[in-house]
Amino acid sequence: MLTNNIVAIIPARGGSKGILNKNIIDFCGKPLIAWTIEQCLYSKYISDVWVTSDSQEILNIAEKYGAKTIRRPDSISGDLASSEAAWMHAIEIIQRDSKIDLVFAPQITSPLREIQDIDNAIELFQREKYDSMFSSSIVEDLFFWKKDKEHKLQSVNYDYLNRQRRQDIQEKIIENGSFYIFKSEIIKKYNNRLGGKIGHSQMEFWKVFEIDNLEDVRICSTLMRQLLIKNGD
Repeated sequence: MLTNNIVAIIPARGGSKGILNKNIIDFCGKPLIAWTIEQCLYSKYISDVWVTSDSQEILNIAEKYGAKTIRRPDSISGDLASSEAAWMHAIEIIQRDSKIDLVFAPQITSPLREIQDIDNAIELFQREKYDSMFSSSIVEDLFFWKKDKEHKLQSVNYDYLNRQRRQDIQEKIIENGSFYIFKSEIIKKYNNRLGGKIGHSQMEFWKVFEIDNLEDVRICSTLMRQLLIKNGD
């Protein structure tokens, strides 16, 4: 039986270095934040959707699209402030009036998700009795290199002198940043979104793209229009 009190908490700072007012830029005809709010509202398991922000403009837009809002203190809103600080502050505010069993924590700048991604993850989380979870994508042949102190290239996660066939390479799980799920006691205990029994919920690889700059906006809007909006999702 699924837990009843599942709350979405969406951090949305007003400042952005890459794109001015990134969280509320126009994206496929709506403010960027609206896509994440609506995806959460349409989930059959999420009971409330909250946006926490230091920006009144963002809070006003969030309310317009159906979210409840929390004014985030300036002390946890700067460039160095963590999402964990925003989530814990929001949890404290929300729990004054209601219980939270699970927190669903999506990233606004990863709009390429479907409602079924959310619901499937929540079902898996509870079925496997996880304490925390990250959304994931699977890659088979992602090879990393780094430069040493002498600026020479070195392979990191494979031996380039003994390159395997693609079919022999073990698949790799990557955090795609679309969302996290965690119990409220987990983030309080570890001051981290991940802890205890950790799971992952797999999404299609193309959903890994997120918005950090203007080129990302073009890429993500093309994928959104062709693979989601075009299909009525």
